[in-house]
Amino acid sequence: MIVRPSPFRRTVLLLLVIVMTMSGCARIKGVFKDEDENEGVPVEELYDKGQGQMHGGNWSGAVVTYRRLLAQYPYGPYTEQALMETAFAQYKMGDNEEAISTIDRFLRTYPTHKNTPYMYYLRGLVNSSRDTVFLQRVWKLDASRRDLATPNQAFSDFNTLTERYPNSRYTADARQRMVALRNMFARHEIETALYYLRRDAWVAAADRATYLLETYPQSEFQNDAVAVLAAAYTELGNETLAADARRVLQQNEPDHPFLAGDWPDYPWNVRKLNPFAGEKSAIDNEDRD
Repeated sequence: MIVRPSPFRRTVLLLLVIVMTMSGCARIKGVFKDEDENEGVPVEELYDKGQGQMHGGNWSGAVVTYRRLLAQYPYGPYTEQALMETAFAQYKMGDNEEAISTIDRFLRTYPTHKNTPYMYYLRGLVNSSRDTVFLQRVWKLDASRRDLATPNQAFSDFNTLTERYPNSRYTADARQRMVALRNMFARHEIETALYYLRRDAWVAAADRATYLLETYPQSEFQNDAVAVLAAAYTELGNETLAADARRVLQQNEPDHPFLAGDWPDYPWNVRKLNPFAGEKSAIDNEDRD
């Protein structure tokens, strides 16, 4: 036996479908509200609107406005500026992939633009923070232990800026950031050397320390690398090289804890059981006040 819905029930169901359809349309319309408001607006007004949103910290709103400007007015000085503003807003939003894409578009389209140095600088900033995740910020995880592909790209971006545009207003800050990045890379090497040292891999530890000294001279971890050499050569029974390393360390940093027999001071293994303790290594345990 087939039970057919009553006319009243069919009417109620129809009304529910209509209400839900109208509600869905309203939501969709809301998504494109800003796009609709910006459609056909003169370029000057669009740019001013985007500037106001930028000044108010409304990065997502500025991106929407500038995208409409770029779509409606693909040529002209406002277009060039809108691309730069879009990239900066995306960077502030943490939308790093989109920011890199916008920067690359600008550099391809306007390779000789007066603001090209700024775009290389911004690209370096984006790549410097590209892999900074929430947990890294909360628990202050050591960036040198992460994948260094994007920090290396950031270094390359800053290096391009300093070499091609040495007189740019951004060059001095870029050089300082390059120093910080080199220290990060050097820390990665010393951490690896200490890992080998802790596992009695003396040759591997010495090789890594030598690589650090040759690749990142004058880094803030160079004396630690010399200490690794002294420790590794001592364990390998090469007293000549071990004595040379201790002599160099004594000259460069007479207070280094290795010379007092207190290095490397590895963190207590129980610390690893605490997920809120953050990361520490023998480098962090050094006392050089």
